[in-house]
Amino acid sequence: MVKPRQADSTLKLIDEYCRYYRNLFSEVRSFEAFTYLHAGIISDIKRKTLPAIAEIMGRENAQGLHHFLTQSPWEAQALRRQRLELILKIVKARKIIIIIDETGDPKKGKATDYVARQYLGRLGKIDNGIVAVVSSGLVDGLTFPLMFEIYQPKERLKVNDSYRSKPQIASQMIREIKAMGFEIDCVLADSLYGESTRTFIRCLQGLNLQFALCDSE
Repeated sequence: MVKPRQADSTLKLIDEYCRYYRNLFSEVRSFEAFTYLHAGIISDIKRKTLPAIAEIMGRENAQGLHHFLTQSPWEAQALRRQRLELILKIVKARKIIIIIDETGDPKKGKATDYVARQYLGRLGKIDNGIVAVVSSGLVDGLTFPLMFEIYQPKERLKVNDSYRSKPQIASQMIREIKAMGFEIDCVLADSLYGESTRTFIRCLQGLNLQFALCDSE
């Protein structure tokens, strides 16, 4: 049997982080693409496109990175769950504060799924872009990412999509985080969620969680 070759090295920081997920990739090329993308994301290149990342990583073209994102045999959900399990091991029994927020990036045109005219916090106004609901954890002064999900505006839904409001998305995130075993001290969110009595607040109350939510005034 031919022994699989070792993955090419990138940056020590990236290699040490990514090795915790090596078991999720059956192909060494897929794992290399995984490390290349991480290195590209933290680089100082202005646009984090696949061709730009491929160039700074010394690849001839972006074909391998594109294949990794569209056809390579790995599962995003498995990756997310393993990342959360690793975080849970580090946090252990310490209680965390969950922060619910959203991030929006401006996008031209509508070629990207779920791009629409909507409020973008980064710009502080309504513009064409894509928005994600984000949950972060806070423990001992350290903030770390937990989950995120792209918000799908009603006018951009696909045939098999079901519309969910931002409070509905955030509620499901909190249920999943709690179900994994995280000890939650309290939940913090802004006025959008504070005004969602029937959805978000009812979810927190049902889980017996303390919370501090801003109102609109």
